[in-house]
Amino acid sequence: MTVAVLIGNPSPGGRTTTVGQTVGAAVADARGGDAVVTIELASVASRLFDWGNTDVAALLGQVAAADIVVVACPTYKATFTGLLKAFLDNFGNDGLAGCMAVPVMVGASLHHALAPEVHLRPLLVELGASVPSRGLYVLDSTMDSLDQIVAEWAETAGPLLAR
Repeated sequence: MTVAVLIGNPSPGGRTTTVGQTVGAAVADARGGDAVVTIELASVASRLFDWGNTDVAALLGQVAAADIVVVACPTYKATFTGLLKAFLDNFGNDGLAGCMAVPVMVGASLHHALAPEVHLRPLLVELGASVPSRGLYVLDSTMDSLDQIVAEWAETAGPLLAR
């Protein structure tokens, strides 16, 4: 069983990666120790519009083969990044059928706290993913409490994702 952590941040290795990997680890723990793989879309950003690119195709295959996909993205203009959208546009309507997905977003303002539910969840559902738990929004200013925030989220979400 695999948890894929898909990072839609144009800058690799930042707060979004930290949040995504923390959520991915919590999901894997809730499921009894699934393997976790992190996919940074920044590594293929320049090739996303090169249809049929083998590197992009390999990442699409990894995501589609995962049991759970944690989709982590910074909040840009109150929604997800164009980088994430460009990658997900490579999937057909049911390209994530059979996968569970967890929408996760990181941002600077509580004004965008519903962005994972309002913007990211519908896209994941359109791609055929099941989204059984609430998404997670993490404020930049709360990164020092990230483990606690994710643990509290996982209390409710973990059992739903473990089924």
